[in-house]
Amino acid sequence: MDSHSLLTIACAVTATILIGVAKAGFGGGLGMLVTPLAALAFPPREALGIVLPLLIAGDAFSLYHYWRKWDARNVGWLLPGALAGIGGGLALIGLLDDHRLRQFIGGVSVSFIGIQWLRDALGKHPEHYHPKHWHGALFGLAAGVTTTLAHAAGPVVAMFLIPQRLPKEIFVGTTVLVFALINWIKMPFFLWQGLCTPETMLRSLWLVPVVPLGVWIGVWCNRRLSEKWFMRVVYVMVFATGLELLFG
Repeated sequence: MDSHSLLTIACAVTATILIGVAKAGFGGGLGMLVTPLAALAFPPREALGIVLPLLIAGDAFSLYHYWRKWDARNVGWLLPGALAGIGGGLALIGLLDDHRLRQFIGGVSVSFIGIQWLRDALGKHPEHYHPKHWHGALFGLAAGVTTTLAHAAGPVVAMFLIPQRLPKEIFVGTTVLVFALINWIKMPFFLWQGLCTPETMLRSLWLVPVVPLGVWIGVWCNRRLSEKWFMRVVYVMVFATGLELLFG
């Protein structure tokens, strides 16, 4: 087996493990690393199709731990906009070639990390607020576009939920349910657009057994590492991977 094949396997397995870690561990920036890593292993469109079934598997494992621990009002606010955003994202995919899509994924990653570092440096944290229906629709729209193009809507949904200062379990449970529904909504569109094919499904099936390992690692990390230090490492990894996709 040549070095290129080994790198492909390493990136694919690592991305799959991180899906489980993102769902059961700290989430946030960590989930941003999944699609960039997969895009290093496979062509961008193929990577999107391979990752989606793995995300759905990760959602299933996570829902087991957070069943009924969600805020139904927030879910209802986000989903209509997300559905419209998925349609917009699919239209944009048709206009982007593999090179531009790779650059978009890298740009999203680098931009997100830059915003996080700036916010932390300034000590700026959003104040508690009471969201309105149209707030959820706008964030849902942005999440739908971003999740379709790069499976990277975690930060968008987090920016909507964090200022509400929901209890930790409710915050995680709401995020889990929102993405479980969004990912199932995306699946028929991905099949229709040819992003999910029998070939990508076979690759996903080969990687599915790795998802529970990621969930276990996520729980282990959550219990033993502070979120502050864990996320610092994640930010560096996401930033470096994003630069590779942009300029590599």
